[in-house]
Amino acid sequence: MGTRKPGFSTLAIHAGAHPDPTTGARATPIYQTTSFVFNDTDHAASLFGLQTFGNIYTRIMNPTQAVLEERVAALEGGTAALAVASGHAAQFIVFHTIMRPGDNFVSARRLYGGSINQFGQSFKTFDWHVRWADTADPASFESQIDDRTKAVFIESLANPGGTFVDVAAIAEIAHRHGLPLIVDNTMATPYLLRPLEHGADIVVHSLTKFMGGHGNSMGGVIVDGGTFDWSASGKYPALSEPRPEYAGMVLHATFGNFAFAIACRVLGLRDFGPAISPFNAFQILTGIETLPLRMQRHCDNAAAVARWLKGHGKVSWVNYAGLDDDPNHALQQRYSPRGAGAVFTFGLKDGYESGKRFVEGLEMLSHLANIGDTRSLVIHPASTTHRQLTEEQQVAAGAGPDVVRLSIGIEDVADIIADVEQALAKA
Repeated sequence: MGTRKPGFSTLAIHAGAHPDPTTGARATPIYQTTSFVFNDTDHAASLFGLQTFGNIYTRIMNPTQAVLEERVAALEGGTAALAVASGHAAQFIVFHTIMRPGDNFVSARRLYGGSINQFGQSFKTFDWHVRWADTADPASFESQIDDRTKAVFIESLANPGGTFVDVAAIAEIAHRHGLPLIVDNTMATPYLLRPLEHGADIVVHSLTKFMGGHGNSMGGVIVDGGTFDWSASGKYPALSEPRPEYAGMVLHATFGNFAFAIACRVLGLRDFGPAISPFNAFQILTGIETLPLRMQRHCDNAAAVARWLKGHGKVSWVNYAGLDDDPNHALQQRYSPRGAGAVFTFGLKDGYESGKRFVEGLEMLSHLANIGDTRSLVIHPASTTHRQLTEEQQVAAGAGPDVVRLSIGIEDVADIIADVEQALAKA
């Protein structure tokens, strides 16, 4: 294409992919193999020593996985990416790379319930500590930072409420203190919002959701923005100090603006092993090809359902940033003018029990713990994804007792509304 920069839809189909050099296959093959033959002993030594890029073992990298990584990096505008087994695995590998025992990070409290549990409970095993802040008050992040803080973490579009976050304001605070901003962009996807363009340094996704888009494959990804100076403060020794397992190599000095992605691969994925399978990488690659088409239909359908719910007598409130009178609408227009996403919450006037009856009364919408499927999905967070939290914590996370979360699919919107209507009648 010469000097022309490809558009988003073109990148979603072509980035990272080339016809197979042996067979001419146009679709990226599934390299269903555990390991790869070396040319000779010198070639093997250079691969293990990070002097040559190439395939050793599918736990560390694989050609199908490599295409997925290059495609997501291109869509997000990053320098490199690492695909792993799930979104949770991506978060774990990121924090393992930057944290040491006794360190802390500051996180938005309005998050996916599984992330709240991972950060607040499981990470304690490693003596890593989370400090919660409120995205509606960016200054609350600054008040939690001290000399043991290693990062700031937010979701660009918060789950479950579908609330947009002022990424640039929080990035400015993080950078003022010499900290990287990590953004989970699962709900928005790069079609709606590219956090690196607003000051983020690292982006993570659960590829299981909208990126794959069909509810059939687990995956996660880490995207290196290439913007953070890992050597400036001495706070990130994994990147700025000699690595004994690689003959004293300093990863940041050697790999520059994609050093973080390399460190996640050779220090985290290599030893902890949450590798994505080649088959799942292939399925997610196929899903990404239609990402722009699907996301626009998701957004259009969700806006129509939210408007309809807003006028229903059994509904006390609707939290969807795409509505003109929503408090979050101005941020949505600033960060995501193409649409407000597919996931939103609403409250039923009769509270907890009514929410349970509603999800049980749906016929087409599926009651399950996922988002981002072509199919419309529903869950009552207080009794499922956020049930491990206290009621106070549920409310703070946007998942109070009356909350129902919808993930609107790409079916005919009239059919979605009809199913919601008959379930509300039962509730």
